Amino acid sequence: MILVLAVLSACKVSKDVETPKPELPGSFRNAVTTGDTSSIADIQWKSFFTEATLQKLIDSAIAKNYDMQIAVKNIEESQLLFKQVKWNNVPQVDLNVTANSQRPSDNSVTGLSLSQYNIGTKHIEDYSANVAISWEADIWGKIHNQQRTALATYLQTQEARKAVQTNIVASVSQGYYNLLMLDAQLDIAQKNVKLNDSTLRIIKLQYDAGQVTSLAVQQADAQKQAAEQLVPQFEQNIAIQENALRILTGALPDKIERSATLDVMVIPTNVATGVPSAIVSRRPDVRTAELALMIANSKVGITKAEMYPALRITAQGGVNSFKASNWFNIPASLFGVVAGSVVQPLLDHKQLKTDYEVAQVDREKTVLQFRQSVLNAVGEVSDALVKIDKLKAQQAIATNRVSTLQQATRNADLLFKNGLATYLEVITAQGNVLQSELELASIKRDELSAVSDLYRSLGGGWKN
Repeated sequence: MILVLAVLSACKVSKDVETPKPELPGSFRNAVTTGDTSSIADIQWKSFFTEATLQKLIDSAIAKNYDMQIAVKNIEESQLLFKQVKWNNVPQVDLNVTANSQRPSDNSVTGLSLSQYNIGTKHIEDYSANVAISWEADIWGKIHNQQRTALATYLQTQEARKAVQTNIVASVSQGYYNLLMLDAQLDIAQKNVKLNDSTLRIIKLQYDAGQVTSLAVQQADAQKQAAEQLVPQFEQNIAIQENALRILTGALPDKIERSATLDVMVIPTNVATGVPSAIVSRRPDVRTAELALMIANSKVGITKAEMYPALRITAQGGVNSFKASNWFNIPASLFGVVAGSVVQPLLDHKQLKTDYEVAQVDREKTVLQFRQSVLNAVGEVSDALVKIDKLKAQQAIATNRVSTLQQATRNADLLFKNGLATYLEVITAQGNVLQSELELASIKRDELSAVSDLYRSLGGGWKN
């Protein structure tokens, strides 16, 4: 029997579907082909994000963010379940202690038997204490597949924690870059208010001298008020962004002390992406999809095993007595029972076959979801690369435009003071330089965020 069980246990009732090889390009679109297989995703986040305040925020978020803490608890829960399923191969042991008393009807078979044997009582008592053991042989690998499912589920929670951390690192860095942009835009607006105020004073003097009309004063004042309106708008956005970052780091909304400015933030020039095939092993979401296939294979095996005969062995032994006084009279009260059974489902409304077929369809869906996760990952990297490339070009143009308009504003102001330019030319120049400087700050924020997004999409951020 042991030999037969060993042979049958080695047989697999279902064949696993191997992890498919997804269709991957030789290199990412818009990536600079250098032959270098290294990737920025292999860099620890502390080496990638070197600004002190940003590092402090990310550290706090990884330690205190509630999504991160929930992910860690999910790992602990899955680990306990994984340890538990290992016990499925161990026989189940139960201790049973029972005592009962029955008063049968005098006209029943039991009552008539009591009268016939004249045992001196009309009650039937039964006292038992026993240990019951039951064990099901894992002939078709059902328990083995349950263990595989538990292991893959545990590994998925590990990957889920990594995915949460990569998103946290990207979100905190992008929120911080947005905060620095808002600081820069607030500074630009405040400087523009001072510039407009100076222009308004000159126009008022000209109005008093009869050189311009009241329309000039009104338009210059309106220009100043437009710049002033931006100040509380940026202050509001700064406060909201600070609150969002604090909540992301698991802290109460409050001000964030910072010494860095947008100007000092360096945009990395070397953004090596490596080879696309590395995404499969590096991206937590892709690894999760790959582990889902392992779970799907195991479920197919479990549902298939349910359709085959199940061998169950039970044993029971202990003490049993008709009277309480003889309950533990050993060896007279000892008893033992051993039984074996083979259970083969016959008619179950086709439920077992349906479960097996559904598991097969779910496995096919899992394969498609894995392919889709790889495709999405490659797409995200390609999107980030094109953003970095085109934003770099936009920043070069915007920088030249700001320089040109700043020079034009200085020239217009000088010509206006010497009576060679109208107030409209001055107001127009000041309005143009304000918008161009705000746009340049926004473009640099977008470029920094795109680099952060590339780091995340390549699977970087979970290595501490």
